[in-house]
Amino acid sequence: MTFLSHSPAETEALGEDWGRAAQAGWVFALSGELGAGKTQLVKGLARGLGCPARVHSPTFTLVNEYDGGRLRLFHLDLYRLESREQICSAGLADFFRPEAVAVVEWAERLWEPGSRLPDWGKIVRVQFEIVSETGRRISYDDIGA
Repeated sequence: MTFLSHSPAETEALGEDWGRAAQAGWVFALSGELGAGKTQLVKGLARGLGCPARVHSPTFTLVNEYDGGRLRLFHLDLYRLESREQICSAGLADFFRPEAVAVVEWAERLWEPGSRLPDWGKIVRVQFEIVSETGRRISYDDIGA
């Protein structure tokens, strides 16, 4: 499926809808270049889950955890990790829990093309493409249960 966002607010609104629909164990695997809107989507997703905290990119911390919503949210960012070995040794697999929702920015670094995805529950692949200064094409798998 594809969604054309014309603004950061529209990207957040899409994430908020997904947050309301998200179920325990879901993983959102986000891919796209810098500035494409990945963190904007996560802000909305957290709001849809009812997380009261201010969401920001975990680029320098690798993982941010948000509690207080109907499900715990783990927000991972793989941008600073260059190899699959670095990702594995960082212990990030611990954040894919059946009672929580996980969002992975730069998910293409976790799964090599053509490889089988881990059995971490429902994985929603999301690809961001910049189409104009404020426009984003967001392609994603069906998020239905």
